[in-house]
Amino acid sequence: DNWAFLYAQRLALKQELPLRICFCLVPKFLEATIRHYDFMLRGLREVAEECAELNISFHLLLGYAKDVLPAFVVEHGVGGLVTDFSPLRLPRQWVEDVREQLPEDVPFAQVDAHNIVPCWVASPKQEYSARTIRGKIHAQLPEFLTEFPPVVRHPYSPSCPAEPIAWEACYSSLQVDHTVKEVDWATPGTAAGLAVLKSFITERLKSFGSHRNDPNKAALSNLSPWFHFGQVSTQRAILEVQKHRHKYKESVDAFVEEAVVRRELAENFCYYNDNYDSVQGSAYDWAQTTLKLHAKDKRPYLYSLQELEQGTTHDPLWNAAQLQMVREGKMHGFLRMYWAKKILEWTRSPEEALKFAIYLNDRYELDGRDPNGYVGKLQDGGTGWGGCLWSICGIHDQGWAERAVFGKIRYMNYAGCKRKFDVDQFERRYAPTH
Repeated sequence: DNWAFLYAQRLALKQELPLRICFCLVPKFLEATIRHYDFMLRGLREVAEECAELNISFHLLLGYAKDVLPAFVVEHGVGGLVTDFSPLRLPRQWVEDVREQLPEDVPFAQVDAHNIVPCWVASPKQEYSARTIRGKIHAQLPEFLTEFPPVVRHPYSPSCPAEPIAWEACYSSLQVDHTVKEVDWATPGTAAGLAVLKSFITERLKSFGSHRNDPNKAALSNLSPWFHFGQVSTQRAILEVQKHRHKYKESVDAFVEEAVVRRELAENFCYYNDNYDSVQGSAYDWAQTTLKLHAKDKRPYLYSLQELEQGTTHDPLWNAAQLQMVREGKMHGFLRMYWAKKILEWTRSPEEALKFAIYLNDRYELDGRDPNGYVGKLQDGGTGWGGCLWSICGIHDQGWAERAVFGKIRYMNYAGCKRKFDVDQFERRYAPTH
């Protein structure tokens, strides 16, 4: 279910040439730990097995694409290159670096297999809010939300087969933190991800519309790790979920709003705004003004990064949410908003709050280092993302009644959470173990 891959195979079939897949494994990526790398590599093992069955060579190259891919292209006489898309700065830089070093006669195409409506097609500019992008996306869904053609067994074999992958060497090439352990609830790979999608549709979809904001209810899709690592396509999830619209209209519409409109709004923001992870570069003028005005307000509590990371604040709900993320690699979407807003309230400045929130999100969340983690509003369109910029800088939101520290940024508090769900039940579930 990958349009970049399907396009590459179509080119190869047309030219009657073999098809190769390369994955360039970088030794470190932002705050990613062994939790993230293990999920990714175990998923890639499944890809390698599928490729063998399809007579497509799978190559795992160790190092940054600019250092390993152009040489691979020359060595194997590759006639054309197709890559996927990410709106984030680093992956975009990788694409640029490769483009500069490719032989001039090798065409290089990029396909947005990440979004249903390709990012640059959905809108030519940074959109202000979900309201301004929603119509544009829905107008284009009939063209883009279609069934995938199958990948076929490739009839043209390469002259020399791919070298077997030394998976152990892949792990030892990594320069990442090994203290953040893998999680046991999420099995990596497409087969496992599709099983989660199936269980969402049969067990949880009916309550998604009504209970997705209750952290004690099993109503979320939980698909974000598989979406994030490309092991399940968002488009596949939407195609399957939509088949049940006649039964669960409210839930299906809510899921489409979150997994398509809100998710692609976050991608749009990161694509058209290079400063998607900073207060100055990305917050709207009204938000920058209000945050600046209240930057010197007395904070009710001040916590260090270490105190936040260990979940040792005075607030048992916040601690429980943080510990859920540390232990399970996924915090409930509703609590992600509460969690990030409290970091704004308990740190020295909006800049420090954003820095801490992104660090913790990217280090512990399986779906960290993702446009939705930076920007997106509460979601579980398979995504569990209450984005840091939405929560702290009011991106894609509006101004609210003014108050200390927050200014006009939307406020959330403990009493509000108690009105929405059984806070005690959640706190008991994620109580500190020491």
